[in-house]
Amino acid sequence: MDIKGSVALITGAASGIGEAIAMDLSRRGASVVLVDRSLQALERVEKAIQANGGEALSCVADVTSEADTAAFIEATLTRFHQLNIVVTCAGIIRDGLLISPDKQTGQVTKKLELDKWQQVMDVNLTGTFLTLRDSAQAMANGGWPSLLVAISSVNKVGQLGQINYSSTKAAIALMPKILVGEFMLKGIRNIRAVAIAPGYTATNLLTQMNQDALNQILADVHLGRLVEPQEIAALIAHCAENEAINGTTLEITGGLCHPHSIAK
Repeated sequence: MDIKGSVALITGAASGIGEAIAMDLSRRGASVVLVDRSLQALERVEKAIQANGGEALSCVADVTSEADTAAFIEATLTRFHQLNIVVTCAGIIRDGLLISPDKQTGQVTKKLELDKWQQVMDVNLTGTFLTLRDSAQAMANGGWPSLLVAISSVNKVGQLGQINYSSTKAAIALMPKILVGEFMLKGIRNIRAVAIAPGYTATNLLTQMNQDALNQILADVHLGRLVEPQEIAALIAHCAENEAINGTTLEITGGLCHPHSIAK
């Protein structure tokens, strides 16, 4: 696939990894569709892309809504008349232990709230499903060379305090193999699917945390630093250009050796 002249849609594009991917694909010559919940944040990214000579369309949307998903796919096709690359970066974290006994009595007095479970399921899993499903429909009907990119996480292996988040990321890691198998079954050859599983990444959540806690995280990373969002963006661009990368999940962690050790 030639990124130059393609159309890329990124959910969660108003910050962090999604913003970096949108900026990178634009620099490589793609027209980009930015999807997020904050109009102000979207406009900031859109203006940055336009200042660099790129073309962007902002769509305020809730990725858990079928109507919103259909609307931003339709807006993409109306504006750019095709869709080639889709990256599902929209995601949230609502951490908590399943149960927490009281230190004095030993009786369980706190448990993970249902809304913390459901919110993460809705955004991370259902949101990813809807974006991939409706994008795949447009891609199959349009016949364009296409790539679906779902964002998983190294925490797909399981992280203490993240039974909700890790469950969604484990499910997402399975999606490319299933989707490519289904495309094969139905004779759909123009759509590839991959997932990217980042490790600890230099987004505001980590760069602004307590320095001692950050150093504890980095002690388990062979590279000795956080993964830069631009490095993740470069990997996605490589996946777009290399058609042999298909039906798989790729980790980009800097060499994370002990993913469980930071959950004390």
